[in-house]
Amino acid sequence: MNKRSMRGLLLLNGALVGCLALVTLSSSVTAQPQAPTRAPGDYTMVAGEVQGQTAAGIYIVDATNRELVAVFWDQSRRKLQAIGYRDLADDAQQSGRPGR
Repeated sequence: MNKRSMRGLLLLNGALVGCLALVTLSSSVTAQPQAPTRAPGDYTMVAGEVQGQTAAGIYIVDATNRELVAVFWDQSRRKLQAIGYRDLADDAQQSGRPGR
């Protein structure tokens, strides 16, 4: 290798290292916007009757995030169907009970 090609490779490597450092240290450059963090759930599942349905419903409560989801098994489609969702924190505030 002659001196000219060696100098060119050194300049190219220096430029690449500089670009890498700029991208790494720059706080304004992000690949994706930061999604809001959600705490890992603490789930409880209970089966019960649902008005207007012959199949039993499944009520799933996430105590950490204070949410409730109701579903039932649709035998003809062979999949879970959503019945409803409730934000328990909103419900507690609307009823006048203190939330966490």
